[in-house]
Amino acid sequence: MQTTSKINPFIERNLGNVLIIAFLTVLYAPLIFFWYDGWLNKSINIDHEYFSHAIIGFPYAAYIIFGRNRQKWQKLPNKIHPLGGFFLALGLAFYITGTRELVSLSFPIVITGIILWLKGIPGLKLNWFPLVLIFLGTPNAIPYLITPYTLPLQKFIASVAWFLLTLLGINTQVDGIYLYVNNIPVEVAPYCAGLKMLFTSLYVTLLLLDWTGNLKNKGRVITLLVSAVTISVTANIIRNTFLAVFHGNGMDKAFDILHEGWGGDLYSVGMLGTIVGTNWLLDRFSENSKVVEEVNNDNLDEQFDHQNDPQ
Repeated sequence: MQTTSKINPFIERNLGNVLIIAFLTVLYAPLIFFWYDGWLNKSINIDHEYFSHAIIGFPYAAYIIFGRNRQKWQKLPNKIHPLGGFFLALGLAFYITGTRELVSLSFPIVITGIILWLKGIPGLKLNWFPLVLIFLGTPNAIPYLITPYTLPLQKFIASVAWFLLTLLGINTQVDGIYLYVNNIPVEVAPYCAGLKMLFTSLYVTLLLLDWTGNLKNKGRVITLLVSAVTISVTANIIRNTFLAVFHGNGMDKAFDILHEGWGGDLYSVGMLGTIVGTNWLLDRFSENSKVVEEVNNDNLDEQFDHQNDPQ
């Protein structure tokens, strides 16, 4: 009887979460397994590979919703919002179509509907950030749609790579998005323009800002996002420069390693590590600035007290 009394309150407190998890598991476990398998084994559609950052994003979003925000969620009054029913109906309608893009899109829509249905707008405000992470990690056709508009970025990367190779004394020409090393052409293709790592960099930056408690610090958000874009573009220029050298000199094995092998993974980790390091430096600079400001304030107080000290 004692055991029952302990279990029942626990079930009552967490019944809503259990039902939500069970509902989402039945609907989306096969889909999420398919995504993770494709991301980890690089066997998924190239457009959907752009969203591999969700490997860490989805668990982090779940941690926020069911861990960090759980007690705040339970304290919110149960308040059904009509938009909850709308989003649930829309998401389920997308799901039953069986169309790949619509089924994928239904995932964040259904979660949004559940939140609105259970807790209304306050619940949505509480969990807006994990919803953003889920939406930005859900595979869709956006990479395919923006591919035709990457031409200026491709030309920029090719031009800068040509400039670097020229400085190194390597026989190089550039023609639009084509680099010629030893008269062998290397194309800076749309999918080589670094959009995947740019998306990943911005996504990881958002995770980092939330993890360090700086998500509401507008100055830090802008600084770190701009830094992430700069680091991503710079790293991709360097990568394409090496690829051009490898291909132009017949170093096919080195080219394959950096292009699609472990070298590309190492390059990605190094770039993300640079973003983490940038955030650490900003933290240190911020701490030092606070210390200097406190010292200056103490000195001003001492001067003021000395000037006003009766002789």
